[in-house]
Amino acid sequence: MKRYLLTLLIIIDTTCKIFAQPGNIIQQEPITSALQKANIGKVVFEADTIPLEGLKATDLLTNYQARPANNLYMRLLLANSLTNYQHILQPSASVEQLNQGNFQFTFYVDGRQVYQENLHKGANLPIVKNTKTTIFVPLISNRGEDSWGRSLWGRFINHGGDDALTTGIHQLKIEVRPYIAVPDLKVGELIAQGGISFTVPAIDPKDAQLQSIKPGSGWPVSNEAFDKKKIMDMNAMIAGNRFKQITSVVVIKNGKLLIEEYFNGSARDSLHNPRSVGKTFASAVMGIAIHDSYIKSVDQTLKEFYNLKKFNNYSAQKDNVTLKSLLTMSSVFDADDDKSDSPGNENNMYPTDDWVKFALDLKTDSSKVAGKQWNYFTAGVVVLGDILNKSVPGGLDKYSADKLFKPLGITNYRWQYTPKNVPNTAGGLQMRSLDYARFGQLYKNGGLWNGKQVLPQSWVKDSFTQHLTLPKDVVGEGFYGYLFWNKTYTVNGKAYETYYCSGNGGNKIFVFTDQPLVVIITAEAYNTPYAHPQVDKMMRDYILPAVLK
Repeated sequence: MKRYLLTLLIIIDTTCKIFAQPGNIIQQEPITSALQKANIGKVVFEADTIPLEGLKATDLLTNYQARPANNLYMRLLLANSLTNYQHILQPSASVEQLNQGNFQFTFYVDGRQVYQENLHKGANLPIVKNTKTTIFVPLISNRGEDSWGRSLWGRFINHGGDDALTTGIHQLKIEVRPYIAVPDLKVGELIAQGGISFTVPAIDPKDAQLQSIKPGSGWPVSNEAFDKKKIMDMNAMIAGNRFKQITSVVVIKNGKLLIEEYFNGSARDSLHNPRSVGKTFASAVMGIAIHDSYIKSVDQTLKEFYNLKKFNNYSAQKDNVTLKSLLTMSSVFDADDDKSDSPGNENNMYPTDDWVKFALDLKTDSSKVAGKQWNYFTAGVVVLGDILNKSVPGGLDKYSADKLFKPLGITNYRWQYTPKNVPNTAGGLQMRSLDYARFGQLYKNGGLWNGKQVLPQSWVKDSFTQHLTLPKDVVGEGFYGYLFWNKTYTVNGKAYETYYCSGNGGNKIFVFTDQPLVVIITAEAYNTPYAHPQVDKMMRDYILPAVLK
């Protein structure tokens, strides 16, 4: 009996130490789940979204098959809340100061540390940090959740995970620690860890084979040699879901179709949604409209097209916003799509019934100097589309068809429209990959198509000018033209400059300045952290090495 009582007292004492946490700075949520109590201090993995109260031990995964249809969710089962763990590191800090930190994640593959990250302070809400003892997020998901877990996984993949998780069976392990950032960075002891067997299946060799170019493309077919193995290796990466949600790759060299590959249910006649790639078409039509004298010049200001005093937040600064500043994303509006709390963020525009009014109602930012500071501003391109629509004969839809698409032989395309039924120049202009290639080749030709000057050569030159330097903290190295991006790839020690259109999901139209190349990549990796980095890897490691001499 005494032994039984002694054992009971030990159990009670241990339970109190684990769950009571008398030194807490804030009250954490009670731990009531039997499964959580049995797995305190573990990172567990699940295949679906099951509420904790309904979760059974049999729902926890011990192995995962990395196939496109399979999801992988991570759950942290903690003995205390993050804030209380942080309090141990800095007892004198306030809750608000502790909230400036977050979790540190360390990823191991087969016993080797591959990636470590101090999660951004904004990745969890304060209430989650302060009270929650369970954290549940997707790591790999085909449901498109907007989650820091998917972003974290994407950064792990981009920083060594992709190279570590080769074909075969691996052991993936995740360790979790708290960190604080105030007054100095400090990382605490291990609070959770867990592992899973991670299988990367071998692909069917036929899925890596080159796809033959069928007749009827509308392009002359190139007979130039290229490194077929490199392209087959790329195809294998796509088939194996290492490059995710890629739908097509088209390469034009010296004006001829060299490579035409389709993936994930896409085909030659598929219309792709390349999101902001469509912005650059607005730039092209603007160049044509200026040549036709329907628009005087890029130096025209908004006050020449709108009575800005009828809109909210009028200022003289707004009067002087030029078309050029909208084309180069350098206007003085209080807007930045890369900042979620920016008043002019595009996500605030879409629910409104008048997108132009949304843009012109915005305040200006007195700290900005027109034409000097780059901030991505989708609503500004909507304004450009509206100006075109009311300046050209027949409106933007008819004018772009007559002046751009028909001369290029593009007949199968689909505009999206604003709530005011104006072609949506924010993006979403759907076409076939081969027709995006026509647009790219038009610029490569200096505006010529079949002997006709469709686009003024001077406009191509101005578009392919490094008007602004891109901020490194947002997009890395590069420059910006007239709704064209600019960067340089280095392959085998040599630099290759390209101007390109870019859209959410990893959609690109590349036009190389010093090589006879136009490259199209379409993808549906929308709102993922890997969308653009994986395209850079495809270009740098596979496509360019395959086709450059």
